[in-house]
Amino acid sequence: MNTADSVWAFELTQKEAEIAARLGVEKVRFSPGPLAGGDEPAAPIPVSEPSPEQVREASALAAGIEDEKLRESVERAASLSLARGPSDRPL
Repeated sequence: MNTADSVWAFELTQKEAEIAARLGVEKVRFSPGPLAGGDEPAAPIPVSEPSPEQVREASALAAGIEDEKLRESVERAASLSLARGPSDRPL
């Protein structure tokens, strides 16, 4: 069975035995791929720009990282995550 992405494939594979039993089959396999009836492309997740306060908070979170490139990457990822907020995260 295809899943929306590799994360779902992994999660469902962890419950493979239970799912197979409920379906009345010996075995099921999950892998990322096109979904049945999925003719419409998924809507892109809007990207919110972080506020100056969120940028400062992200900078404080990453301050202990010595490697400059890694620190900058973590700062950017953290600031974007903070900008999304808990209500914007897809389930």
